[in-house]
Amino acid sequence: MKWIIYNALFGVVYPFLLPGFLLRMARRGGYKARMGDRFALYPQELIRQFRSAPDWIWIHAVSVGEVQIAGQLMREWRAQDPDVRFCFSTTSSTGWKMAEREVTDRDALIYNPLDFPSWVKSALKTVRPRAIILTESELWPNFIMQAKKYRIPLYLVNARVSDRSAPRYKKARWFFGDVLSAFTRIFAQSEMDKARLVDAGAPSDQVEVTGSFKFDVARRNPAKERELADWCGGGRILLGGSTWPGEDEVLLRIYRQLKQRGDAVTLVIAPRHFEKADQVEANIVKAGFTCARRSKGTQGEVYLADTTGELMGLYGIASVVFVGKSLCAHGSQNMIEPCLCGKPTLVGLYTENFRPVMSDLKEGEGIWEVSNAEELARAVLELFADEAKAARLGDRARAAVERRKGVVPRVVKSIMEAVK
Repeated sequence: MKWIIYNALFGVVYPFLLPGFLLRMARRGGYKARMGDRFALYPQELIRQFRSAPDWIWIHAVSVGEVQIAGQLMREWRAQDPDVRFCFSTTSSTGWKMAEREVTDRDALIYNPLDFPSWVKSALKTVRPRAIILTESELWPNFIMQAKKYRIPLYLVNARVSDRSAPRYKKARWFFGDVLSAFTRIFAQSEMDKARLVDAGAPSDQVEVTGSFKFDVARRNPAKERELADWCGGGRILLGGSTWPGEDEVLLRIYRQLKQRGDAVTLVIAPRHFEKADQVEANIVKAGFTCARRSKGTQGEVYLADTTGELMGLYGIASVVFVGKSLCAHGSQNMIEPCLCGKPTLVGLYTENFRPVMSDLKEGEGIWEVSNAEELARAVLELFADEAKAARLGDRARAAVERRKGVVPRVVKSIMEAVK
């Protein structure tokens, strides 16, 4: 009965969500060519590829951060088994662009099917995976329950439950218990995440705490760093990484203070969502600066990085980094990447999505947390005035990340042994 209710509600609610979904599609682009994937209607060439080779490993990652996790897992698996084939599914067009860099000629790239029974069944029958790996918090009930029905081993890696989701999952234990129990193994980021999963109905003995995959994901690209350094003229850089609305304006005010003090510093802003780049550019102009926009090749005083896949390269050349969605929005973006690069890294108080990571970085005194825009300004000014202090913070950040590495190889080994 619960599944009848779920599917009925999904069918009623989805049409109301569709306009917003279509608007995002139009803004971000890239969906039209493979819209059929959402309904398990794949190109004939792809269907022939699935039929010609058995034993696919289906791995799903919703967007950019999860795609990086999936990519690291795939690279590790290929290192141990070069013959493996992955069916990589993603949800967003930005995730797709990132995923294109992770798949090889042996792999297949698709958009995941909408979570209706008929489309999920058709997708599973077409791909015929020998195992399915989901990342972080991707709990699609029909997809998961159909995988169980077909006796496909199912894994959830780098699993986490956000502060917002935890009470809802617990209240809906009667529903999520069945979903979580369908997993062969769940690899959780922290003891807190395990406790929340168990509260939501996951069997305790099926949940293993491994630490965060994100400590293994970041990889530096010296060639990309050189290219980006040439783009923004080298020198000392204040970088706002994955910023959200409101944070750009704060950084622009801080940049003005640096200039008034006489510091030779370049401001680079990399917004989390590129469809908001026009607004960021407008904010830059409103603040009295000209804009050098990466995607358009324009020149200016403040650099706007609005292209996919270059954030890690920017972290590598930055002098001081602020990680967005932590000051003017809740959740935060990934602060591990700048820390791995040994950069003095600043975040706001709203880092709920990275609690285990923040705990590790704080323990190693490898990150600077600020409570508001004024504190962020004081911290940035201090770090640019005291290069030795900035270097010490960056060194501690790198050391904290290095100590937590090794999660991906352990998890891959565990899954590979189980699905031989």
